[in-house]
Amino acid sequence: MNEFFSVTDRPLLDAHGLASFDALWAVQLESVDMPNTGRGGWSSVFRLELGDTAYYLKRQSNYLTHSLRHPFGEPTFACEFRNIQRYQRLGIPALQAVYFGARRVAGEHRAILLTRALDDWRDLDSWLISWSEQPLATRAAVLRACAELARTLHEAGQRHGCFYPKHIFLRPVGERFEACLIDLEKTRPLLPGRNDRVVDLEALLRRAAAWGQNEVRQLLAGYLQQDEHDPAIDAWLEKIAGRHRSKQARA
Repeated sequence: MNEFFSVTDRPLLDAHGLASFDALWAVQLESVDMPNTGRGGWSSVFRLELGDTAYYLKRQSNYLTHSLRHPFGEPTFACEFRNIQRYQRLGIPALQAVYFGARRVAGEHRAILLTRALDDWRDLDSWLISWSEQPLATRAAVLRACAELARTLHEAGQRHGCFYPKHIFLRPVGERFEACLIDLEKTRPLLPGRNDRVVDLEALLRRAAAWGQNEVRQLLAGYLQQDEHDPAIDAWLEKIAGRHRSKQARA
């Protein structure tokens, strides 16, 4: 697909003269971080505010990924957009796509991906920074939300590939939390067995050093829907530890 519009958001883009590839490419905005360079091109992220609604506008030129299906390369945003759509079909909570478009212009392979800003959400990294200051009930609710997200992801037959705290966003809903995922570029179907699931969980736990041993068990108990003292949790802990040792040996 070369172009997609969210039916919900298109009227707002229309009202601001931004309902086209050319308009979104030309709009002048401040980059929110340093552009990624490499792959023979560049990729950058901008914040776009239209009234009370905020978006993240991502633009790239000749920033390609190669695969058997696309041996000559395609924009990485094309892959991410397909994965956003796949997550939506499968019921995996994730960021929402508002617009996607790809064009070849004067020898450049340009792409745009516009997504809704998650302004009422906080990434797990920010929760971990102040983890020791959080009430026990808040910690338990965050762990439960992360466990449910991982279980939903894997039960849908998907591996995230970058299941890091900075890619997990949370927001409070009453006494519980909702969780969703961003950065879906490396998502792919799960392979048979538990190895792919271990890869995702190890990636999370390696970067969530603020969690103590009991909290890791809480997370796995929620993920496996087992009691915290179930022997299955010990087996998973050993698998995750083995994955961690293997990564350290290769470093």
